[in-house]
Parts: sequence; structure tokens; C-alpha cells
Amino acid sequence: MSSQFQHLLVERRGPVGWVINNRPEHLNAYNTKMHQELAEAWRTLDADPQVRVIVHSGEGRAFCTGVDVNEMASDDFGVERYRQAVEDNDLGLTPLHLGVGKPVICAVNGVCAGGGLHFVADADIVIASSEAEFLDPHVSVGQVAAHEAIGLMRKMPVEAVMRMSLVGRTERLGAVRAYELGMVGEIVDPPDRLQEVAQALGETIAANSPAAMAATKKALWGALEMGLTDACRAGAVHLVSMWGHPDQSEGPRAFAERRRPNWALPIDPRTSAATDPSAATDQSGEGGPRP
Repeated sequence: MSSQFQHLLVERRGPVGWVINNRPEHLNAYNTKMHQELAEAWRTLDADPQVRVIVHSGEGRAFCTGVDVNEMASDDFGVERYRQAVEDNDLGLTPLHLGVGKPVICAVNGVCAGGGLHFVADADIVIASSEAEFLDPHVSVGQVAAHEAIGLMRKMPVEAVMRMSLVGRTERLGAVRAYELGMVGEIVDPPDRLQEVAQALGETIAANSPAAMAATKKALWGALEMGLTDACRAGAVHLVSMWGHPDQSEGPRAFAERRRPNWALPIDPRTSAATDPSAATDQSGEGGPRP
């Protein structure tokens, strides 16, 4: 699978799909080509019926250091293209941007800076090696910290995000501090066990109903876009979308029979209005949640 990608390693390990940033000589900063490949990788793994969970990590000593500033500085058209994507709110970079329905684990192996924080903010679960470091150098190079920092405020105290954003490149959060602030949910030590731990976690999650997990993701991410009452109403739409699905009877039956469940494939949101976030919009009267 990786042969079709120049700057990524994309593979399947059992039920777990892997996307590994592979520009280690550039600290895994994403250029235009890698940006395009990321979108293709997320879509490819999300469409693969054998993949139940996706893990995102990096090769070398960095996870991702954001957009390749050297390319931006030398490519006026690239800057304009990026500007247009930002203005249109259509970055197409992370699984959340692209509506990936499968659980996504971000496994931060080293330095995560600037635009690399997109992936931390938008992942369903974040784990990090004990050598991981997090920083937001936008203001230090005359740029605005916006999308990444706003996303992180869903997970962390506002003051911590504000401080990191305003101090810039000299404010580095180690793995322990990131864990204390809620940026990551688990620290892996020694660091060389990161992929092993991520794979084990992915396999554990993969044992659950794909359809139920997809609906759960929609309900929980969508709730962040709404007030409590509207979020509960929208969540109810996703809850009832599973009614009549074979997994609802297969789960209890497998538990009673002390065997592994034989899960069905997720409901295809393109053919089921009940799982479409716009259905929640009709009931709540407000804008629908993000995928």
C-alpha cells in the first residue's frame, strides 16, 4: 500500500491501519505533496473494510512540525493555495476534516509543532512517547496561531493553550506536562514501545462494533459544536440510527454465548438519513455537527 505514497508509509497491520509521516529529513513537515497524500491515505483506510482503527505516527525524531515553511517561502502559488484553503475552511488535512468514521489514534513519537498540532487536536485518542515535545511557533515566525490552538481548547485549559500560542517556539511542553493538561491520554516509556502500545490499543478498540463506534464518534464530536440540549437531541439521532442494526442483537448474544461478536459493517452514511448529521439539524434547528 505504501508504494503509492512518496512521503507516507501507509499499511495495514491486522485490523489496524497505519499512516506514518515519512519526511524525517524535514522533521516530517508536510509539503504540498504530503498534504495531498494525507487526504488520500485517510480516505483509503477509511474505505478499507478490513481496517477498523487507524493509527497516525511519524518516522524519525519528529512526529510532524507543520507546514513546510521553506516551500511556502519559495512558492507563491503554494502560499495562495494554502490561503484559499484556510479561508474556505477546507484544509483537508486531518481525519476530522475529511469525515473519517473510524477511530483514529494519534501516536506522537517526537517533536510535534505548529500545524502538527492539527492532528493532536483532531484525533479521537492521543498517546505519546516519553520523548514527545509540543510547541506552537506560529507567532515566532510572524504567523497566527488559530485552527490548531482553537482545536486544542476542546481538550485543554484555555490559559495553557493561550500561553503556548503567545510565547511561541520557546514554550515547549514535555510529555508529562502535556498529559497533566489533557493534551495526551497516555505516555509510553520506553519510547521505542510506542508503536507496539498503539497497535495493542488499536486492536482492543477494533474488537468493538464498527457501526456503533462510527455513530458514537458523530455524536461526541458533534456535541462540541452545540449547547447541551441540542447536543443531546443530535446524539439521540445517532443513537436510534443503530436500532434495527444486526450488531444490536449480535452483541448481547455473543456475550451470553461467551464468544467474540461477529460484527456487521457500519451503516453507510451515504444511504442512511438517520446517520446523517443534517438529520440532527432538522430537529435542533441549528447548524449540524462536524463529521
